[in-house]
Amino acid sequence: MKPLDVAAAPRTEVDGYFLPDADPETIKSFYAQNGYLVMQQAFDPAEVKALCNEAIEICRGKRGAIKNAEPLPEDINDDEVLRRFLCIHFPHKCSDPVRDTLFNPATLKVLTSVIGPNVRCMQSMLFIKSAGKPGQAWHQDEDYIPTRDRSLTGGWIALDNATVENGCLWVIPGSHRPGVLWEQEWHGDRRFDCSEESVGFPYNDDDAIPVEVEAGSVVFFNGYLLHRSLPNNAPEGTYRRALVNHFMSCESHLAWGPQPEGVTSAKWDSRDVVVVAGEDPYSHRGYADEHEVILRPDGRSGCMDWGTSEPRVYKDEAEVASPKANA
Repeated sequence: MKPLDVAAAPRTEVDGYFLPDADPETIKSFYAQNGYLVMQQAFDPAEVKALCNEAIEICRGKRGAIKNAEPLPEDINDDEVLRRFLCIHFPHKCSDPVRDTLFNPATLKVLTSVIGPNVRCMQSMLFIKSAGKPGQAWHQDEDYIPTRDRSLTGGWIALDNATVENGCLWVIPGSHRPGVLWEQEWHGDRRFDCSEESVGFPYNDDDAIPVEVEAGSVVFFNGYLLHRSLPNNAPEGTYRRALVNHFMSCESHLAWGPQPEGVTSAKWDSRDVVVVAGEDPYSHRGYADEHEVILRPDGRSGCMDWGTSEPRVYKDEAEVASPKANA
């Protein structure tokens, strides 16, 4: 498959690449049909540079402790710092610049077009994908963040030019439309991190397209859209950094995390959220601080089954442990 020419951006609206002055109804129509779109030039170069600098401060622990991350020596350089991380969850809880991205005007234009006037955010993720780091296998975000009205929308902010070589997103256009959450299983594939892979869907890799974008663009995608990324195969010293925020309608409950004792599933609504547009009809319930900034496992030190806490085994580890009898 011929990769898109990132240098050719900004693109036309024909292939889902929009500019901030795009017509909201056109945005809404393309997104409804395809399950994704790109908003180009949402962040200017100065904003992108500031977020890249902020990422270093977060990784160094200057914005507070990161659960599961080992303390870093003060004397290591920035590249060495970044190479030690793949993904940090909830950086908006410790960083004002990251939190500010939730209110980016171009982002809010898309969100209020595809979700509705009342929008809240429940998660952010900072990806530091240095050369050699793995991607994430086919998955649907709604498997991890359940909404009741299928309003979950990811906003993937490119902090570097994202290309096929350095591990850009791949999507299967229209795969959100059936409204099915496909089964997941352990992949055992070193190309990917510790997350499970969606299986059994009626598409194959030939149906996927790469979403190559320039730094400052935001890729939006539906919670039911099948998407993945491959490893960063660019030269050493190359990064594919991205800040991903997840949004949903304020009207929907968010049954996310441990269900409180005495609360029925019908009433369970996580209140660790940030309202970014409109009004929250449940604001009288107040808001909570339930999640902490945490480092996501990337497989270097092994993976655990998130449901059972049992260790996962990659295919190459299994082959070493159980060599063929005639080897």
